[in-house]
Amino acid sequence: MQPSFAQIRTVLQALACGCVLALTACASTPPPTGEINAAQQSVARANDADADQYAPDEIRRGRDALAAAQAAIASGRDQDARALATRATALADLAHARSREAASQNELSQRRAEIDGLRQRLRLED
Repeated sequence: MQPSFAQIRTVLQALACGCVLALTACASTPPPTGEINAAQQSVARANDADADQYAPDEIRRGRDALAAAQAAIASGRDQDARALATRATALADLAHARSREAASQNELSQRRAEIDGLRQRLRLED
């Protein structure tokens, strides 16, 4: 028994839908420019917080990850670029936090030294 035209048409339509779905699934995601921008901003924020002084390892690793992310996006490896940019952001944020902590600890030490000095003066005046 020969297949009818309606049956062939149904098979062709199913194949066409399958091709459309396959092409849609293969379509690449947009480049991770948002992630790259976020990483750049995080690195800049850490730089402003003197991360080179207080968290040199973290900021260096963050910069390296950002450079690797930029190289990956330039070579069309968007997934690698996205992961590296996310890593760069995390490392730069860690460097920023450690820098802020160190700066706060320094300020606390200065204030304690001032308080000790004032206590000494008060004892001398008594």
